Amino acid sequence: MKKTLTEFCWVLFALSFAAILGCAQQDTTDKEEGMAAVRKAVSEMTATTGNNASGTVTFTEVEGGIRVEASFTGVAEGEHGFHIHETGDCSSGDGKSAGGHWNPAGNPHAGPSGEMRHVGDLGNISANAAGDAVTDFVDPVLTFDGPNSILGKGVILHANMDDLSSQPTGAAGARISCGVIESVE
Repeated sequence: MKKTLTEFCWVLFALSFAAILGCAQQDTTDKEEGMAAVRKAVSEMTATTGNNASGTVTFTEVEGGIRVEASFTGVAEGEHGFHIHETGDCSSGDGKSAGGHWNPAGNPHAGPSGEMRHVGDLGNISANAAGDAVTDFVDPVLTFDGPNSILGKGVILHANMDDLSSQPTGAAGARISCGVIESVE
């Protein structure tokens, strides 16, 4: 009887410990679920000093990457470099406070389909004669978490076309519009 009671106590102890461990694990899971993953972010773009380019860039998590939807007005007709920059700071009138292209891996500058590229290399956006520029594509390199996270980074629209090869910025010229990528979910 004494042996059976001891065994019973050990089984009861083991079950209690397992229940406590399970509750702690569930509490951690609940906290992780409470911190919902970012699924969407927006950058409200404002013109830099002496320019008129403004708009909105929306980033949405989709299968295969991040969908980038951009719409600008007040842009000179033609192709314009479009990049994510390392700092979410548009405080300087020329947009240079946003730093260089977002490039956490130290890769060379390239186009968005380049095998090795800056995370921030989004290529070009084309403006029509009315000054409107729109683009919509999915980028497989961008993320909302980890080393390629774009949250809190800057978005820059440049005055010139990005040639997709000149180092380090594609010879895209002055920064005509700047915004900060902020989570909306």
